[in-house]
Amino acid sequence: MIYSDADLVQMQAEALFLHDANGKLLGINEPGNDAPAPRFFLSRTKSTNLWRTRYDLPIDLAAQIERLAADEPVVSDLLEAPRHAAKYAELLSQHAPVIETDAGPAYYLLETDLPHDAVIITPENIGLLEAYFPWLLTTLGDYAPVSATIVDGNAVAVCFCSRITAKVCEAGVHTEDAFRGHGYATNAVRGWAAAIHSSGRLPLYDTSWDNKASQAIARKLGGVQYGANFSIT
Repeated sequence: MIYSDADLVQMQAEALFLHDANGKLLGINEPGNDAPAPRFFLSRTKSTNLWRTRYDLPIDLAAQIERLAADEPVVSDLLEAPRHAAKYAELLSQHAPVIETDAGPAYYLLETDLPHDAVIITPENIGLLEAYFPWLLTTLGDYAPVSATIVDGNAVAVCFCSRITAKVCEAGVHTEDAFRGHGYATNAVRGWAAAIHSSGRLPLYDTSWDNKASQAIARKLGGVQYGANFSIT
């Protein structure tokens, strides 16, 4: 299925966050993740923008921020910082200290065959995770499908569903420190993307502008950048 930019950012927002009936952000859409949602989230594409504010912002402050977001231009260069980035931070800092500001590209991954050297983790082979990813032993059902690269009988890189909806899944990726720099993460992500497409959903892959290694994975897999995210917590 072909999705528009508006479809993609809407599906992404629904995957990333829990919303209330008014479309305000309640929390992170991830099992066991009780970190607060950002107080402001902006996703920009080359044809449209989407924004959200958190449910507990004062009504007047939320309205100010949303007016500024509505004034954000649609830009062709998604590396460009949001026009009102400094003003969002200034307004939010008057409400409470700014804890974190995040920004980075958002991709979807194209359909691909399952690589021969990526393994989908199942209850039958879950022992592959014991050495480096023991936390997945009891949470596999929450993050499945999980794809892994295996070295000497152990999973050394995994890609899993960090956020899940009926239409899309967001990639979560981790490589054990001693095995980085060998393409193991790229292989695991490729296997995960194939599994997500097979399930009839679209694999999404977000990262930060500072994480060049993560961006390189997306490029190697032919990831299509549809947007850029900006958030303040």
